[in-house]
Amino acid sequence: MMTLSEMAVDVLTTADGRQKTAKSRAYAAEWFAARAAGTPIAIGRAEPPLRPARPDRPELLDPRDVPKRKPGSPQGRIALLHAVAHIELNAVDLHWDIIPRFADTPMPTGFYDDWVKAADEESKHFNLMCDCLEELGSHYGALPAHAGMWRAAEDTVADFMGRLAVVPMVLEARGLDVTPGMIEIFRKAGAISAVAALETIYAEEVGHVAYGSKWFHFLCGRHDRDPKDAFHTLVRTYFHGALKPPFNDEKRAEAGLPPDFYWPLAENIPKRTP
Repeated sequence: MMTLSEMAVDVLTTADGRQKTAKSRAYAAEWFAARAAGTPIAIGRAEPPLRPARPDRPELLDPRDVPKRKPGSPQGRIALLHAVAHIELNAVDLHWDIIPRFADTPMPTGFYDDWVKAADEESKHFNLMCDCLEELGSHYGALPAHAGMWRAAEDTVADFMGRLAVVPMVLEARGLDVTPGMIEIFRKAGAISAVAALETIYAEEVGHVAYGSKWFHFLCGRHDRDPKDAFHTLVRTYFHGALKPPFNDEKRAEAGLPPDFYWPLAENIPKRTP
C-alpha cells in the first residue's frame, strides 16, 4: 500500500488536470476509508517535485502579460472562470505538497485529515469550474494563465510556518474577499451553474483558511511564538506586496483570522467608519 506522502507525490507528478483531480479524490477517499476502518495509512516519506507537473496548456504568462478582460461580456466571464480553474488546480497541488514537504515535522493525525479534505475539495472545485467552462463552449487551457501561482510554494519550500501563513492565511483568505463579487457577476448574467459552483467554493474555502489558522497557531504554541507577531514577520518575509483591502472581515473571523492579523499588512488603508 502507498503511504500518504507517496500518494501526494503521485498527484503532484500528474500533469493533466482532470487526471490529477481524479487521483486526488481517489486517494482522499482511500485515506478516510482507512481511518474509518481503524487501519490508517502511514504518512511515510517521499520527495515532492519543486514544481508540480502541468499540462501543455494553458500557456503560463507573467501576471502583467495576462490579458485583462471585462467580466461584463461572455468572453470576460469565460476568462474569469478560467482564472478560477487555474487557481483551484494550483490549490490541489499546494494542499498535497504540504504533506510530503514537511513530513519530517511530527504532526497530529488531524493535520493530515484537514489537508487531505482540503485537497479533495479543491479537486471538486477545479472540476466544477471545468464543467462551467465546457457548458460555455470553452475548456481549461483555452486561455493563457498566471505563471506566478506556485511562487508562494517555492518561496516557503523550507519554512512550514511560512507556508501556512502565506498560502491558506493570505492567498486563500483573499478568495473570501473577492468571491462574493464574482458570484454577483454571474448572478446578473443568469449563469446558474457558475453561481452554484462559486457558492460551493465560497462556503468550503472558509474551512481551508481555518485549517491554516488552526495549524499555524498549533505550531506557534509548540515553538512558544506569538501568533500575530509571527504571522506579520512571515508574511513580510515571503509575500510579495501588501495585502489589498477591502477585506471580508466577517468570513475571515469565521475562519479564525482576526483583523489585527491582516489590517497592519494592508497598503492604502481606507479610513474605517466607526
